Amino acid sequence: MRQRWGRAAAVALGVTLGLTTASVGRAADGDHDGPARNTWNSNDTAGDHDGPARDTWDSQDAAAFWTPQRMAAAIASAPGGTKPRPSPAPSAAATQGAPTARHFAGIPSVGVLFSVDGDAKAHHCTASVVHSPNHNLILTAGHCNPGSRAAFVPQYTAGADTQPYGVWALGETFEYADRGTTGDAADHDFAFATVQPDNRGRELESVTGGNTLSPTPGYRNQVTVIGYPSVRNDPQDRAVRCTTGTARLTGTRQLRMECGGFYGGTSGSPWLANYDERTRTGRIIGLIGGLNGGGPSSPHSDRISYSPYFGADILTLYARASGQE
Repeated sequence: MRQRWGRAAAVALGVTLGLTTASVGRAADGDHDGPARNTWNSNDTAGDHDGPARDTWDSQDAAAFWTPQRMAAAIASAPGGTKPRPSPAPSAAATQGAPTARHFAGIPSVGVLFSVDGDAKAHHCTASVVHSPNHNLILTAGHCNPGSRAAFVPQYTAGADTQPYGVWALGETFEYADRGTTGDAADHDFAFATVQPDNRGRELESVTGGNTLSPTPGYRNQVTVIGYPSVRNDPQDRAVRCTTGTARLTGTRQLRMECGGFYGGTSGSPWLANYDERTRTGRIIGLIGGLNGGGPSSPHSDRISYSPYFGADILTLYARASGQE
């Protein structure tokens, strides 16, 4: 599985399908309850996860734990480390003129997820800020499972002494109980999470801006996709972006797009329609996720990515996550 981890309209289209609201204390595999949330301080080490118990995990805790040194140590110890992987041979998609994502500096409304659970590890999924009434919501793939004591880093910049938009603690996650990456369950491979205010009391969206969640308007669209491949797949450890077209994934109610460079780590990458270069935001009509975790099981899976179709189900979940239900 690749780890790439209007109110009236939402209520009117709502479908009761077994929503779950899980705190970030849920275990990483999502199948059972995890340990109670504890706090961390700057004296904790990456290998020592018994930090002082407290019933909070806030953005000050997240920033204190995820120092530049600890981020670098987690990346260095991630599977595959920073050793470059061999460049894959061109795929059939490449020979037919499919585009390839390019590295760039990133945008404030898209970033990475870091998790503390188990072994502290490098960023493993992409997430994006979604406009919401409380200005504190992000969207990612359901299979990303950030776990407890997770952090969101907008416009993550590898090696920076200070992250340009800070480090933010996740609060609660919202997902469907039947979500998965096979069969019909793959249609629900998306999740929202609330984000705690920073140490100045600011909400995330007021700092980064946000993208508007929109129903998928159809299978054929033009989208800008932005994500962060994991460092074991892309040693540059930078954001990538690609503008390309979408189509229906044959035999499913999902979308597909072709663009090289979306390796593991880009799960959750938003598919932005009407992307505005000035505001650096757009309408989220899909994300990398769904069947097989977001792409085919093949040597060239980075060139083809999938997305669940955004309809009544994601609008219902959004209404729940944003406090409109």
